[in-house]
Amino acid sequence: MSSLSTGSTSAAEPAALSGSPRRRGRGLAHGLVDDLGEKIRSQQLRPGDKLPTESAIMQAYGVSRTVVREALSKLQAGGLVETHHGIGTFVLPPKAPGMFRLEGSDVATSVDVLAVLELRISLETESAGLAATRRTEEQLQAMREALDDFQRNVEEAGDTVAPDFRFHLQIAEATGNVYFADIMSHLGTTIIPRTRITAIRNHDRRGEYLSRVNREHEEIYAAIARRDPESARAAMRIHLTNSRERLRLAQEAARRESQGPAPGGSTPAA
Repeated sequence: MSSLSTGSTSAAEPAALSGSPRRRGRGLAHGLVDDLGEKIRSQQLRPGDKLPTESAIMQAYGVSRTVVREALSKLQAGGLVETHHGIGTFVLPPKAPGMFRLEGSDVATSVDVLAVLELRISLETESAGLAATRRTEEQLQAMREALDDFQRNVEEAGDTVAPDFRFHLQIAEATGNVYFADIMSHLGTTIIPRTRITAIRNHDRRGEYLSRVNREHEEIYAAIARRDPESARAAMRIHLTNSRERLRLAQEAARRESQGPAPGGSTPAA
C-alpha cells in the first residue's frame, strides 16, 4: 500500500506523498481510509496537519478522484479530518468516540432513513449545482437567514430542525425548477435524520454534531454565493454522504452487537 511520508507538516505545506499504484477493486476507498486513518491515529499525521491535495493523493495511491473523495468523506464522517473549501483538508484533534449508538427502536427506522439519504444525495447534489447558477440575491439572503437561525439555536439549545430544512428547501427553490421544491416539500422535515433517530438527538448533548453539520452547510452556502456549481455539488455531496456514513457505521455496530460474540470470544464481522 502507498504511504504518506512522516516528515513534519504545517497548515501551509501539506504532507508529502510517495508510493506506487494500488491494486484495483471495490475496497480502494476503504483501503485509503485505513491507511490515512492509521497515520492520523498513530500521530504520523498530527492535529492541524494539512493533507495533500486530491491530485497528489491520486498520484501517490494510483486511484481516481472519486475514490479519493469517497475516502475523505469517510474520514470526515469519522471525525478525523475537516475540509475547508479553497484551503484544504486538515487533521482534527482526537476526540472521544463520536459514533452514536442506535437504540432498539431506531434500527428498523435507520434502514428507511438511509434510503432517504440516498435519494437526497442524488436530488440535492444537482439541486445545489443549479442553485449556484440560478439563485437570486433574495434567495441567497433567505439561505443566510436559515443558517443564522440554525447557529443561534445550536448556541441556545433551541430547534435546529426547522432552519435546517428551510436551508435545504431554499436551495431547491433556487433551482428555478418547481419539481425540486415540490419533492422536498412533500418529504418535509422527516428528511432530517435526527427527527427520526432518537440516538442522534441523545448523543449530541453539547452540540458538536450540529456545529459540524452547520460548518458543512456554510461550505454549500459559500459555493452557491460565489456561483460555483461544481463546488456547490461537491459540498452538498460531502454533507449528505457524511450523514449517510455516520448512520451506516452505527447500523453496522448495532448489527454486530445483536449477533453477539462468536465462538472463541470474537465478534463476527458485519
